Amino acid sequence: MLNVQRIAATNVAAVLAGRSLNAVLETAWREHADLSRSERGAVQDLSYGGLRHLGRLRAVLAQLVSKPVAKSELEALLVVALYQLEHSDAAPYAIVDHAVECAARIAGPQVKAFVNAVLRNFQRNRQQLLERADATDAGRFSYPEWWIAKVRSQWPGNAAAVLAAGNGHPPMSLRVNRRRETPAGYLERMRQAGLSATLLEYGALRLERPVPVDQLPGFAEGAVSVQDAGAQWVATLLDLGPGMRVLDACAAPGGKTAHMLEAADIEVVALDSDSNRLRRVQDNLDRLQLSATVRCADAGDPGRWWDGVPFQRVLLDAPCSASGVVRRHPDIKWLRKPADIAGFARQQQRLLEAMWKVMARGGKLLYVTCSIFREENQEVIDGFVAGHADARRLGGMPGSDGQLLPTDEHDGFYFALLQKD
Repeated sequence: MLNVQRIAATNVAAVLAGRSLNAVLETAWREHADLSRSERGAVQDLSYGGLRHLGRLRAVLAQLVSKPVAKSELEALLVVALYQLEHSDAAPYAIVDHAVECAARIAGPQVKAFVNAVLRNFQRNRQQLLERADATDAGRFSYPEWWIAKVRSQWPGNAAAVLAAGNGHPPMSLRVNRRRETPAGYLERMRQAGLSATLLEYGALRLERPVPVDQLPGFAEGAVSVQDAGAQWVATLLDLGPGMRVLDACAAPGGKTAHMLEAADIEVVALDSDSNRLRRVQDNLDRLQLSATVRCADAGDPGRWWDGVPFQRVLLDAPCSASGVVRRHPDIKWLRKPADIAGFARQQQRLLEAMWKVMARGGKLLYVTCSIFREENQEVIDGFVAGHADARRLGGMPGSDGQLLPTDEHDGFYFALLQKD
């Protein structure tokens, strides 16, 4: 546990210094290649859990210390240890003892008594400390105050549920390759393999509990893919037809590209500006035995990649704050700043303008984000339609005017379908 606790604390501190959790974990796995599978799982749980509940844990810690902890990794260690004491099944004495030893390695032996006193005090006064923490918004919801205020302002009737959903564990959902079999047929295969899942109304399968993909029947052969249920609306909303030329403008990691190819016999150009992430698009296509033109390019600069042949359908899964998927990426809550939202909106507007130029008349563009913030969603689309006489917004979107808020079935997404007249 000692090494696991120290690595998790290093990870949390690195995120709070500005790095993404995915990048931090990749570094950890390289530097600690000798970790067992169970140790890696423990590091990941402590890293994710500490960040999910950071607001509450910090609110508790503030009551236990007379002044802020100066050394960031020591603060992160205390956050991780408090998370373990509150959320794990490990023996409390072992958690405290290991944290004391870790603290000595981080900041010297002089901090051992301090760390021991903080954690023992939490054990003695846990209920009171948690109640006081929960009396504050940051403690109750575990988000930055600006985020809480924005959700309350934009979703007043759903704010508490939206914030709570972002702190839960994400569901594991599957997309069945309908070129191979039906969702009902695959559900039966899962039952025969001892796996329990629910068939949702639009064909996604939600597992009762997550499992490694190698336990999914036929995964390696392309029978099924892991994809959030909300994301599986894309192929249906685009109204794909045989022979259509389709652009997936921001394709990585390729789940939506593959889904469109599973749904119809179409010609797909899949773009992404990140060459490393683009490799995952090709990997997904190879596993599913599907074919697309995969190119590394900035979709917002068509002069560098477009051949002049218009697209009948365009999927713009635009870069965004990812505020609808924070339970999968809890670091987002602490990395995002209020000014970032306007920056994403400008990027989205630029991409929309570029996509409109490469689309055929009569064609349709599906705009998608995994955000719950209106500045990136309704306001971007409203502004675009107001400025383009040939843009017509179509109905039939899921959720509330295209907005899916996160629930136990799916993440948060926004959808808007535009037709070019």
